[in-house]
Parts: sequence; structure tokens; C-alpha cells
Amino acid sequence: MTTASYERRRGQLEAYFDRTAAEAWKRLTSDAPVGRIRASVRAGRNDMRDCLLTWLPNSLAGSRVLDAGCGTGALATAAAQRGADVVAVDIAASLVQLAHDRASDAIHIGRLEFRIGDMLDDGLGRFDHVVAMDSLIHYTLPDMMAALERLALRTNVSVLFTFAPRTLPLAIMHSVGKLFPRSDRSPAIEPVSERDLRAAVKATLGPRGWSVGRSQRVSRGFYISHALELVRA
Repeated sequence: MTTASYERRRGQLEAYFDRTAAEAWKRLTSDAPVGRIRASVRAGRNDMRDCLLTWLPNSLAGSRVLDAGCGTGALATAAAQRGADVVAVDIAASLVQLAHDRASDAIHIGRLEFRIGDMLDDGLGRFDHVVAMDSLIHYTLPDMMAALERLALRTNVSVLFTFAPRTLPLAIMHSVGKLFPRSDRSPAIEPVSERDLRAAVKATLGPRGWSVGRSQRVSRGFYISHALELVRA
């Protein structure tokens, strides 16, 4: 069961990414010219995606991978190129359609399936690896941990995810963001203390054999995000 706060925020995210910001995300995740702020976000997202991909095995043949919150599908496509059987899911139908349109069957070694829906849907099945890049950053720590617990229950090897670190630069960016018209704002991210997050992972997932592995922060202009790897002991 998901919480009421998770459901409420998920609805806000669906409305924003599927309608309000669909065209902006199409440009951001392409080679189209963008302004300085969006260019820094694009560069940061590219760096973060590259980081998460290095944490996955070079060969994913025989592995099943979930791209939880796949957006426009770049990471899912890269995992499929390594031979994985990939399920890429997102709540924003317009982004999933764009991801599907951009994917080329000719370059897939593995299998790539795009779905519209909730990344926590148990019906998606079990996976060897789960990647949730910037798809949990809009949730409070309790809801984030509840989501990670759900994902870990059906994962065999690793869960890779990102969170918004509680830093002064990020706090300043939040203040600047409030100057934009409400219609242009994305749902607020929820900065999390890394110390609190690690403690929550240890308390919640530690008894089930999970621990924190690699850790990497990416900071590029208006993009600040921190990746953590959860691995089974």
C-alpha cells in the first residue's frame, strides 16, 4: 500500500510532466538549443546517467532491469544496448510515448518495453537491478523509504537511486525557483540529509540484507543530485 501523501504527490507529478512540462522536457533531453540554466540541468542529468550506468555491469545479458521513472528513455535504451531485458515505466504518458519514439529496435541487443504507470506496481515483476534516477526526489524521506522498501522487495542484486541533498546551494536555487510563475514551476523537490537517509536505509533495509554501496554527488550549475547504490549482502 502507498501512502496518501505519496499518491497526492504522484498525481501532481503526473499532471506536470505529462502536460505542463512535456514540451520543455522534450527539448531538455534532446540536442535542441536551450538557455543557460536548462543547459546546466541537461549536463548534470547526462553526468548522473553516465554515473549510474557505470554502476551496472558492462554486460547485462540475462539480467532484468527496471528503469523506475524512465522519462524520455535514455538510460533504459543504454541498458538494453548492454543486453538487458528492460522495463521502462513512467507516470507521464507523453514522456513514455516520446521515449518509445526515440528508441531504435535496430540498436537493441536486449529487449526494451515501455509502460505507463506507477514504478511501485508489483505487477511489473522481479528485477536484478532497479534504477530510479531523479524519480524519488519529489518525495519526503518517509515516502522515499517506503518506495525503496517496495522496490527492494522485488530486486535481486542492486537498487540505484538519486536524492536531492540538503545543501546551501540547493536551498538558494529553491528560493530562486519561487520567483517563477506558478504555472512554470515543477513540483518542489524534497531535500534530504544524507546522514538521515543512510540511517533510514540501515534501519529499514539493513535487516533484509541491504546496505549502501557506492555514492556519488553530481553538481552542474542548477543541477544538484546525489546517487546511492543499495546492494544485497
